[in-house]
Amino acid sequence: MTDAALKPVTQDIVVDEIFPHTPETIWNALTSGALIARWLMAPKGFAPVAGTHFTYQTTPAGLWDGVIQCQVLEVIPNERFVYAWKGGHESNQGYGSRLDTVVTWVLSKVERGTRVRLVHSGFVMPLNDTAFNNMSEGWRKIVPRLTAIIDEQA
Repeated sequence: MTDAALKPVTQDIVVDEIFPHTPETIWNALTSGALIARWLMAPKGFAPVAGTHFTYQTTPAGLWDGVIQCQVLEVIPNERFVYAWKGGHESNQGYGSRLDTVVTWVLSKVERGTRVRLVHSGFVMPLNDTAFNNMSEGWRKIVPRLTAIIDEQA
């Protein structure tokens, strides 16, 4: 067997949207715990500071308690926000299987406002098929939800 055959296949979720708002306004919605709770889930222990560990709570499955463990990896105000997203349990199949991924938000000023690019990377296939499919659909619904939060801030 070759090294390539042994290397796991990974998939990324990519969502691109243009918002008619400044990067600063969008940044606030992405990095304020109170606002994140309104468009995604309530984070516990969150701060937009590299190295900060925080969690989200979702529906448990099997031996997984439903806690998503996150760590802020990179913060470039109004431009780039990156955090680890880990959860699941190795004994679970499908929903709640072991997940070790990274969420990256990139904000770019464009003529009509700000381009928001979300990349949720590192889904190991086929182990993370269920998470990839569910979260692909979820992120495509959640990112546009930012509009209501951003409109209130603008």
